[in-house]
Amino acid sequence: MKTLVLDVPDWPGHAAGQHVDVRLTAEDGYQAQRSYSIASSPGSERLELTVERLEDGEVSPFLTDVLEPGDRFELRGPVGGYFVWDPASPGPLHLVGGGSGVVPLMAMLRHRRRAMPELDMRLIYSVRSADDVIFAGELGPETLLTYTRRPPADWDGHTGRLDAALVAAAGPLPATAFVCGSHGFV
Repeated sequence: MKTLVLDVPDWPGHAAGQHVDVRLTAEDGYQAQRSYSIASSPGSERLELTVERLEDGEVSPFLTDVLEPGDRFELRGPVGGYFVWDPASPGPLHLVGGGSGVVPLMAMLRHRRRAMPELDMRLIYSVRSADDVIFAGELGPETLLTYTRRPPADWDGHTGRLDAALVAAAGPLPATAFVCGSHGFV
């Protein structure tokens, strides 16, 4: 995983949960395009994209291994209006993420911290191992983690796949929840 911090002239702004399409064009004219969730909070000075490197990917290996400061590429967006959190929505709110599915949820969590710190919000986050925890330094007391494969040696929290006990530990189910991860996870 790598977080790209972008300066985007004339960025129109975005809502927490939206994504952008990144298009790369090779010297021979070949183009590849992929969508990446925005990790930064609306109103942030710079646009942040957190990209998971996929071994067989056409775009992510370039973004994580080759891209240098000052390089340019095409962006389209922000895109998406159905998977966005608006601070005017009634709370509380549950966020449920698996692996890199936490990226748009982190934009929501960051936005809540900036715009409505009093809002009750919980993040339930499922990862394989401690090495797979994205944004580890930012996860706070509103986060419930579960390790599905290799928990840390001193871990006394939840292990295994997301289940009813972990959801219940997050508190009463609110009217609004966002779930993001692989198709199997969701």
